[in-house]
Amino acid sequence: MATQLLRRVLGSRSTQIVSLTHPNSARAFSVDTTPITATLFPGDGIGPEIADSVKQVFRAADVPIEWEEHYVGTEVDPRTQSFLTWESLESVRRNRVGLKGPMATPIGKGHRSLNLTLRKELNLYANVRPCYSLPGYKTRYDNVDLITIRENTEGEYSGLEHQVVRGVVESLKIITRQASLRVAEYAFHYAKAHGRERVSAIHKANIMQKTDGLFLKCCREVAEKYPEIKYEEVVIDNCCMMLVKNPALFDVLVMPNLYGDIISDLCAGLIGGLGLTPSCNIGEGGIALAEAVHGSAPDIAGKNLANPTALMLSAVTMLRHLELHGKADRIQNAILNTIAEGKYRTADLGGTSTTTDFTKAIIDHL
Repeated sequence: MATQLLRRVLGSRSTQIVSLTHPNSARAFSVDTTPITATLFPGDGIGPEIADSVKQVFRAADVPIEWEEHYVGTEVDPRTQSFLTWESLESVRRNRVGLKGPMATPIGKGHRSLNLTLRKELNLYANVRPCYSLPGYKTRYDNVDLITIRENTEGEYSGLEHQVVRGVVESLKIITRQASLRVAEYAFHYAKAHGRERVSAIHKANIMQKTDGLFLKCCREVAEKYPEIKYEEVVIDNCCMMLVKNPALFDVLVMPNLYGDIISDLCAGLIGGLGLTPSCNIGEGGIALAEAVHGSAPDIAGKNLANPTALMLSAVTMLRHLELHGKADRIQNAILNTIAEGKYRTADLGGTSTTTDFTKAIIDHL
């Protein structure tokens, strides 16, 4: 029954995360390459536990991956201005593919965000998050099937803040033509490659006429090269309302950095939360860093209670980037079958299973 549900609901969804790189990016991976070295950031909190689940499933599925593990440091590296070391960044640059567990950055402590460091240093310009309803796991919405593509390098997250006078601070929102064209091109390429019909540019150009206006101008310019793809522009606040009323109104959404941070989490909520949502960051030169975007959940760390689904599905996107589609299909189907069957679910999915039991059930479904 679960398999029938998967076939009917997923359709071609299992191939929607294929070819995440831009068409002009350099690709050197081959399905015949054995083994492939990939960087692994287990992260902190529950990160090492769910990363171990991924490693177990990969071993059981005979995935030809050799992990090069790098951990968050205990002191700030002056070369990166964060707890990430320069050597760990070099590992991703060298391997050009990686997987990242959750990493927590102390708030208000003056440290550079770990995630922001990765995006900036590795030029991870697009964050891609597929959001789709999982067969057998009921939420308020049925048949959600959309993709959010977020510009990842600038906007309000440029990190340019200063105090003008006491009690007044200023933050600069940076929008450039180069970055806007790049992410728009990627969004339309993605839509065309995956048989998507519509791209929606999300903005607030009615207020931020210069910055969001430039972003829209770039999207329109790229849209002209893809006449087969419907193009629309939706104001950010209206987009939120439309998503909550009827997610089926959207297909592929492309947006600047801050809006993408908000909308992608909203979309995750439609299908059950960040614990079920895969994510992959795309960089120039063919770099792909898949990640679990949920928090590090220190309150349950080490208690064998964490849900590894998001990191596993993100690892699947990594396999598709490497064109290991057979392995990716096998693992993804095992995950979705386990959830659809309902016998083994972690607490966040309404069950009582441990991380170990849930992982074992996925392996049994391989």
